[in-house]
Amino acid sequence: MTTPSRLPEPYGQGGGANLADILERVLDKGVVIAGDIRINLLDIELLTIKLRLIVASVDKAKEMGIDWWESDPALSSRARRDELARENAELRERLARLEELEPRRAQEEAP
Repeated sequence: MTTPSRLPEPYGQGGGANLADILERVLDKGVVIAGDIRINLLDIELLTIKLRLIVASVDKAKEMGIDWWESDPALSSRARRDELARENAELRERLARLEELEPRRAQEEAP
């Protein structure tokens, strides 16, 4: 007579499929992990750190209204182009105002 093993199955024996199912479900539904860390000294709050972590697919995040990466210039080439275009327009406007202040000098320097 054999005793059933209480040890989990090794990763190669069906654990991968379960892990894939769990990951698919998490990305489909999303998971929110929230927590706060507070450091007090003699009832005086010195530091508060609020941690919020959302694990979800891009589609699910957009469905929840989370799309900050689309407007972050460090993550989106479109956002970088938009930022450069805005900066270029601002510089052209400043140059036009400066030229209005000194029209004669601007004409002398023009090629």
